[in-house]
Amino acid sequence: MDTAKFFRGVWLNFLLFGLTILSTFFVGLNWSLNFESAGRLNADPSVLGRNDLFRDGHVVTLSVVYAVVLLVILLGHELGHYLACRRYRISATLPYFMPAPTLIGTLGAFIKIKSPITRKNQLFDIGIAGPLASFVLALPALIIGLSMSRAVPSLPREDALVFGEPLILKLIGAVLFKDLSAGQDIILHPVAFAGWVGILVTGLNLFPLGQLDGGHIFYAVVGRKSKATAKFFLAAYFILGIFFWIGWIVWALLILVLGLKHPQIADEEEPLSASRKFLTGLIVVIFALSFIPDPVRSSSLLDILQITGLFG
Repeated sequence: MDTAKFFRGVWLNFLLFGLTILSTFFVGLNWSLNFESAGRLNADPSVLGRNDLFRDGHVVTLSVVYAVVLLVILLGHELGHYLACRRYRISATLPYFMPAPTLIGTLGAFIKIKSPITRKNQLFDIGIAGPLASFVLALPALIIGLSMSRAVPSLPREDALVFGEPLILKLIGAVLFKDLSAGQDIILHPVAFAGWVGILVTGLNLFPLGQLDGGHIFYAVVGRKSKATAKFFLAAYFILGIFFWIGWIVWALLILVLGLKHPQIADEEEPLSASRKFLTGLIVVIFALSFIPDPVRSSSLLDILQITGLFG
């Protein structure tokens, strides 16, 4: 193996991964600080303004843990796709991570498949491997993180970010916080927040549209009939964006740029195996458990128009 040639081909992957480590770590500082100071806010609201908390070794440790857990989940998702490609000798790049100063510290990751997928089983297996891997990794992070999360007296909601809850989080929370009173909020431990992000990524990718993982799976299951439903699901994105979270509209525009069409496969009429039909049912359950209509509450298009005074 030519080592120099290998690194010339993957230097950008490693650079973006390193930058994403930094971006998730620095965003993790904020979430770790919020978690550490949550129990003291009611007694001393000025605690969040104390810069010395950022020099707290425990806060730094929690940020590292957040970055590691989140990147393991995202890396697992992309490696699921990559290893499935390798299994079928389909050429694919290593994952490209996207660092960004967002609420989670990244825009996610992707691999580029460089050779055509011509068989139904290949398409199905490559499409489903990523979300299965991210869900399997995110679930224990969510359980462990929730077990370390805190119930605190409810905080004022006017200036607070409130995140939507997937069904899986509600179910786990109902067990771990069954005695939670109406006047309390759960402050997520950074590990739980990383798990929440992993669940969000899984749900986002499972919509049966275009080049999304769900689009690959859906096309493998129903073939060209999937084209008839693409516009329906795209319209659902815009409706969700208007009433729940404006990010759905951004996601819909990105899908439009990438295209709704799916390359045809050679054996479209061949039925899926019994095991793949079982996995289809399982992935529908995972989607139901992972879907979050409002990842960030009070951030729909209508909410933003009301805040800016353009509506209502």
